[in-house]
Amino acid sequence: MNPRFSFIIPTLNEGKYIGDCIKSIKTQSLQDYEIIVVDSYSKDDTVKLAKDFGANVLMESKKGPGAARNTGAKQAKGSMLIFADADVRFAPDFLHEFSLRFGKAGGCIFNLHAHDARSASEASSYLWVSKIARFFISLGIPFTAGSCFAYKKEVFSKVGGFNESFLTNEDHELAKRVSRIQRFIFMDVPVFTSARRSQKTGFLKITRIYAKSTLTYFLNNRYISGYW
Repeated sequence: MNPRFSFIIPTLNEGKYIGDCIKSIKTQSLQDYEIIVVDSYSKDDTVKLAKDFGANVLMESKKGPGAARNTGAKQAKGSMLIFADADVRFAPDFLHEFSLRFGKAGGCIFNLHAHDARSASEASSYLWVSKIARFFISLGIPFTAGSCFAYKKEVFSKVGGFNESFLTNEDHELAKRVSRIQRFIFMDVPVFTSARRSQKTGFLKITRIYAKSTLTYFLNNRYISGYW
């Protein structure tokens, strides 16, 4: 019997994070899931760790998260696709809450929090992302945060999955197409991601990069080249 939920995790040199991500999935109170890791030929121990933790590992050479996610979705057996970065952590009741609240939506994003924030600014950055996303979605404008989102496989397949020509903003672009045929919602279920990008780049600089990237998409339907 096929699982109901498919976790799809794109990776590239994520050995530091992938184990804890998979472990958090394995603590779920609902055990009706599969874990698919799509690796872009990592040079560290990502693949070994993912296999050791029981994930189904696929390889994808094409650049960009959209290609890796599409590869995982094609192999997924679940009717619900949950796309997560390797640094995401899930609370044990995540799947239970998700299954109760998704309803007739076609896709959703989650309420993001940083699990490793070292300062108030790092912690608040994800809270603001969630607030902005909730606001835009309430106006009928699909808005996502790339760390974690979910789609019904039927709807995902109907719109053709991710546009692989988008190396960034592929999440916004997909949400927009999905919203034309079925609701895209903000789901107030916490998902915990890493503040590592803010820590590495600096809070103000990473905020400017994200803002520029998002505005580039919404104003010009494009992505920033060289971002990846």
